[in-house]
Amino acid sequence: MKLSAKFILFIVVIHAVTIALSFYVFQQNKILFLVSEFFILMSLAVSWSLYQELIRPLQLLVRGTDAIKDRDFNVKFVKTGKFEMDKLIEVYNEMIDQLRTERITQQEQHYFLEKLVQTAPTGIVLLDYDGRIDSINPRALEWTGYGREAESFTGKAVAGLSHPVFQTIASLDAGASKTVTLANAKTFKIQKSQFVDRGFPRSFVMIEELTAEILEAEKRSYGKVIRMMAHEVNNSIGAVNSILDTTLQLHTGAPEIRDALAVAIERNDHLNRFMRNFADVIRMPEPRPETLDLHALLKKVAQLMEYYARKREVTFEWELAESPLLVRADAGQMEQALINVIKNALESIGKTGVIRFQTTLRPAQLSIIDNGKGIPKELEDKLFSPFFSNKAGGQGIGLTIIRDVLRAHGYPFSLRTGEDGLTRFEVALSLF
Repeated sequence: MKLSAKFILFIVVIHAVTIALSFYVFQQNKILFLVSEFFILMSLAVSWSLYQELIRPLQLLVRGTDAIKDRDFNVKFVKTGKFEMDKLIEVYNEMIDQLRTERITQQEQHYFLEKLVQTAPTGIVLLDYDGRIDSINPRALEWTGYGREAESFTGKAVAGLSHPVFQTIASLDAGASKTVTLANAKTFKIQKSQFVDRGFPRSFVMIEELTAEILEAEKRSYGKVIRMMAHEVNNSIGAVNSILDTTLQLHTGAPEIRDALAVAIERNDHLNRFMRNFADVIRMPEPRPETLDLHALLKKVAQLMEYYARKREVTFEWELAESPLLVRADAGQMEQALINVIKNALESIGKTGVIRFQTTLRPAQLSIIDNGKGIPKELEDKLFSPFFSNKAGGQGIGLTIIRDVLRAHGYPFSLRTGEDGLTRFEVALSLF
């Protein structure tokens, strides 16, 4: 039973008893009966007034709690002039002002945090209580190659996504970190942490690109060594070749000795070229971009490599965009990079195969596809490491030069073998 109903029932019972007793007084003394009836009427009026004064604060509290429940913090009450009611209204108005201020502050902080996450240069992934993706910022989407379709990831379990970054996230424990290198030569540091949300732990992941720092550290570490080796080798080879040349010119005896001297000079020259190749990786100049028709450059490079392709019985196929593909690039550096790409494709094919050149305008992209033996999964993250090679006698310079040229031009790239067995070297271009 409501409090108001209890109060009314109490008043009704009290006054019913009083009226019943007044009839007894009526039989004894009519004047006293009239006086008692007057007091009964006054009691009813006072009781009704008290009822109004007791019920109005309760109604006020109900209206206030309904407003709070509906998250409407703009409802305030005007003072009535009655002390108790005014104290209640004053406390309620102060509380609602404080709630409104805290709500605005919380909304502003949430909006700021959301903007900070969305525009952060670091990739951020928030997970729910069950390890599914709750939100993911544009930087993380860009680095994982999924564009900006954040909505399509909401609610998905990270363990169910095939990308190496998500697989690494799924394998990490809270507080742990790990680096992962992708097929496009980019290296990321992935760190998983936890925070408490409504009393339960949730995970969030920070993804930081380390590619530039790692490349710089690599160049510093091996650059000095290569320069020292090249200096000593060149000095020694120059002096040794001078002595051998003089000996060869002066010696008119047995042809076996002359042949041996010629072989020694040739091997010295080979060693010199070998060291120059290493030094070129360090001394690569900044690109000098110019307007370049990539289709024309591709055909020029294919013409240069056609002799080697015919020897291996490899044919070139073309699927070029109808319009010219005009880009801003250093012609010499791009030519050298493309020669290395085709050379690697030819070596991967070995004997008899196809190399296909594909270009598209929207998006602007170059793809060089071969049906060679492919790249083992375990080697994909090592391909662009300096001086790494899985070929016998390989120096590991070609892919390093390709990486440095394309990164200097700001062209994202990737090299991987697909499920169909075809190896694709893909470059995302910027049209002029």
